[in-house]
Amino acid sequence: MPNFRKYSYSQDAMVVINFEDQLRPGTFEFTLHRLIDGHIDLSPFYDQYSNDQGGRAAYDPAILLKIILFAYAKGITSSREIQWQCENNIIFKALSCDAVPHFTSIASFVSGYPDAIESVFEQVLLVCDQQGLLGNELFAIDGCKMPSDASKEHSGTFKELEQKRDKIQKKIRYCIEEHKRLDGRKPKERD
Repeated sequence: MPNFRKYSYSQDAMVVINFEDQLRPGTFEFTLHRLIDGHIDLSPFYDQYSNDQGGRAAYDPAILLKIILFAYAKGITSSREIQWQCENNIIFKALSCDAVPHFTSIASFVSGYPDAIESVFEQVLLVCDQQGLLGNELFAIDGCKMPSDASKEHSGTFKELEQKRDKIQKKIRYCIEEHKRLDGRKPKERD
């Protein structure tokens, strides 16, 4: 009988991980991380917080935006699923710096800032599209399909480009509404 090394999938392992190393340049998640940290104005989110005199520390809107928008990019529009991904998926862990916001915090954030989230998501998608990070396929978010190629479709008159932008905004609004709808349903049990 051959002598093989023993292994077990049920064992735990302590692994040292640098979260920034997980966000590789040239990927959607890297660009999302950089844009939210350094280029997108998040003051519409910060202006609503008034917990500087005490109380429990809130999750930074930058962290919540990163995990929510990355989840949307993966077709995930459920706050419970986003929480599970933050617990188990290394890219979500990297984007959230290993924070695991409770699904109610995620749902409350989405419900409280739908217009601001829509604006940030639109900015991120436009930059990623310009950088060719969305590929030459469809960018789908739970049934929302967004063209992502840099073909003739993205050229035209200002009026045509404005119509395309309006179409993208409607799709983003739909995704946010779908997220809120899914958060209101009974949760599925995980195996």
